[in-house]
Amino acid sequence: MKIVKFILCFLFALVFINAGLDKFFHYSPMPKLTAEQEKIFAAFVEIGWLMPLVGIVEVIGGVLFIFPKTRALGAIIILPVMVGIVLHNVYRDPNQMGIIMSVVMFLINIWALIDNREKYKALIS
Repeated sequence: MKIVKFILCFLFALVFINAGLDKFFHYSPMPKLTAEQEKIFAAFVEIGWLMPLVGIVEVIGGVLFIFPKTRALGAIIILPVMVGIVLHNVYRDPNQMGIIMSVVMFLINIWALIDNREKYKALIS
C-alpha cells in the first residue's frame, strides 16, 4: 500500500510540476478554445502577474507533494489551485473528461489532506 501511495502522490505532483513549468516555458500545445474560454484566457494574460504566480504555486506545491515529510504542506499549497481547476472545468469547460480528471485530482488532494490531518492540528488548536 505504501508504494501505491507514493506512486499516486508522485504522479499527482508531476502533473502540477508540469503545469507550472508550462506557464513559464509554453511547451505544451494550447487546446482549441471556445470564444468564452479565449476571453477568460485573455483576462488572465492581461493580469500579468497571475499566471506566473499560479505556475510558482504549482511547481512548489508539486515538489513538496512528492516527499512524505512535506506532503501536508504541498497539499495545502495546491488546494486553492485545485479548487479553481475543478470550478473552471465544471462551469466553463463542460468537457466530461476534463471534469472527471479534475475531480479525481481533487479527491487525491483531499485524501492527502485527510491522511496528514495530524500535522494540521497545531495550526487549528
